[in-house]
Formats: sequence, structure tokens, C-alpha cells
Amino acid sequence: MNLKNIFENIPEQIPEEVLEEVFRAEHFRIERIISRGHSTGNGEWYDQGHDEWMIVLRGSAGLLFEGDHTAVMLKPGDYINIPAHRKHRVEWTDPREETVWLAIHY
Repeated sequence: MNLKNIFENIPEQIPEEVLEEVFRAEHFRIERIISRGHSTGNGEWYDQGHDEWMIVLRGSAGLLFEGDHTAVMLKPGDYINIPAHRKHRVEWTDPREETVWLAIHY
């Protein structure tokens, strides 16, 4: 048994968003994402070939879906399911503290 804590080993400096695989099985994987002031590059959209369920555990973020004019604000405890090929982008994450996400790709 390998006990870990989702809030441990968060780097002091985060020049780029941190993506860490927490668990993988045949049909899904769980990923920890750590952001601080990060966003998706200008003009870029995520267009994933699989569904993704995500929750913000700490911090906050704005998620924009293609065709929408306003970002969905996520705070601790908020979760969302993103269907495959639903284009989206991270508009912003809190620049003052880490935003810790947990994403399940299935």
C-alpha cells in the first residue's frame, strides 16, 4: 500500500502548469493538475477524444467553452463533466495561490 496526500509535494515555484498522473486503469486515468496564474494559450482550445470529469480542490479557475461568452468560475468543491470533443480552455487560474484540480479522463 502506497499512501499519498493530494496536497503534498506541491512545488514552491510553478513556471508551467504541473500535470501528474495519480492512477491509471484500462479505461480511465486520474490526474492531479497544479496551476498558479496559468491559462490556456491564446487561440488554443482543448479538444479531447474522451470525456473528462474534474473538480477544483483548492484555489479557483475560469473555464470557457467554445461558443460561450462568459467563463464558468470554479471554486473549491465545484466539479464539472466535459464531454468528448467539447472544446474548452482555461481562461485563468488564481495567481495568488495554487489551484489544485483532480481530473478523471474516461
